[in-house]
Amino acid sequence: MQPLLLDTCTLLFLTEKARVAAPAMDALQAAKDQGAITYISPISAWEVGMLVSRGRLQLLIRPERWFANLFDAPGVRLAGMSPDLLIASSYLPGRPPKDPTDRILAATARELGATLITRDRALLAYGAQGHLAVIEC
Repeated sequence: MQPLLLDTCTLLFLTEKARVAAPAMDALQAAKDQGAITYISPISAWEVGMLVSRGRLQLLIRPERWFANLFDAPGVRLAGMSPDLLIASSYLPGRPPKDPTDRILAATARELGATLITRDRALLAYGAQGHLAVIEC
């Protein structure tokens, strides 16, 4: 099984026990059962921090601790975010999303050979172009 990469929205849905689409839950369960790696991008830490600072997300603990707790789950790893990856995000093939964080997530998934689990319409559309493996959450 190829690895998974979780978009920030997916992280929030999972931690808040919000409804997640069955195909996404199936992929997460399969990854767990098969010992596959599930990645989280460092850009998600930034996005969570921004959501908290703007009052769009309420957490009971500091965002730094919330993010660190994500890695307590078996098989969950922090994805790399090298200068090469950031440069690659600036020249993705096809019609990539305009949002820089979406581009970084797309480049990360492509570099890792991972399937991105997201609800983001721009990333789903990019996946429909054939440049990215995606599962809608």
